[in-house]
Amino acid sequence: MMAMFMDVKLLLRKVKDLRNFTPRRNRVKEKWATTRPKHPPTSLALQHFDATYSVQLGQIWPSVRVALLSERKYGALINNFSSDSALGNLQVQGCRDFISDTDTEAQSCSQPESEVDFSDVSVKNSDVDGQQRCPLQLSSNIKCVVFPRGDITRFKPARPDRYGLLGYYLMDAASVLPSLALDVQEGHNVLDLCAAPGGKTLTLLQTQAIRFLCLNDSSVSRTLRLRKVLHSYIPKEHLTDENMRITSFDGTKWGDIERNTFDRVLVDVPCTTDRHSLLEDDNNIFSKGRTAERRRLPQLQLELLLAGIEAACPGGEIMYSTCTLSQIQNQSVVEQAIYLAQENRGIRLEVVNLRHLTHKFKKTFHFAPDLHLGEMVVPHLAANFGPIYMCKLKRLT
Repeated sequence: MMAMFMDVKLLLRKVKDLRNFTPRRNRVKEKWATTRPKHPPTSLALQHFDATYSVQLGQIWPSVRVALLSERKYGALINNFSSDSALGNLQVQGCRDFISDTDTEAQSCSQPESEVDFSDVSVKNSDVDGQQRCPLQLSSNIKCVVFPRGDITRFKPARPDRYGLLGYYLMDAASVLPSLALDVQEGHNVLDLCAAPGGKTLTLLQTQAIRFLCLNDSSVSRTLRLRKVLHSYIPKEHLTDENMRITSFDGTKWGDIERNTFDRVLVDVPCTTDRHSLLEDDNNIFSKGRTAERRRLPQLQLELLLAGIEAACPGGEIMYSTCTLSQIQNQSVVEQAIYLAQENRGIRLEVVNLRHLTHKFKKTFHFAPDLHLGEMVVPHLAANFGPIYMCKLKRLT
């Protein structure tokens, strides 16, 4: 026992001697008062969400809160342009393609679904003509695999095939839904108004039906990231000027650039990005220096959606989506856009009912109940995807 005590004492002495030889300028003592904010952005975000979402979501907020603060689940969007058999390999690991693996009852569309004339923005997503039909023809080329409910196994990074293309893209599986529900058909011209970082763009490209795709993001750095993503997944012959255009314009001005042009428009707007705001202090919109930017978000979102509406041709369809639970950034923005489009631009819109998607994919996602406008995937510990809000509009005039 005495020997052990002497050894410890000798070790402490050596450490002390070593410290004496360490130059003072190399000694680092963290100063918490200056390096750690008293109220970090993640803490401010949680306070804000507790105050607003507890009212908005009511009794489901506690379970959603726990899921948001837990590790999220991912899906693997299969790249049809890759020569690797990624789908088969992932299925062997226990994954399933959630798009094709749905309930029989949901596939038969036993629930009445139709398009809703949204002349009164208080009207709920409901059937207005009593017909039982599926309004969307979902592309069979889009495949996204997920692990079973409750399984939080992580996907391994995709490896390039012999042509250098990656076999799958990892993303929140719920992020596939807006592009899937956009219902791109053969020969369509498509605009992705806020395209970076590229997950929804890749989903659109998997349809292999687009005649011309215009990709835009106001941030030059994000556009460069988008280009890198595309070159990692899409063959060069599909990235030519004849097939695609990539720009870095102010998306709110798009109605002045190209009006009445596109068959389909995706408007996946910047938002509070709830998961990131709760888990990451870096680049967090709840940072005190970004307060003005955060408060302006609903106005920016409205301007982007109105620009997307103007860019669509009569008869074309527009998908508005966010990754926030905020009613102010979701339903309220859509309501204002519908009103202002008709009042200021003479454009009449119709809300396309997406309720059948909640039935079709209820095996994979949890959807918010009783939304009066649009659909929203809410996080849940057993299926920790989202949040993703989406609302589809059809331009009538």
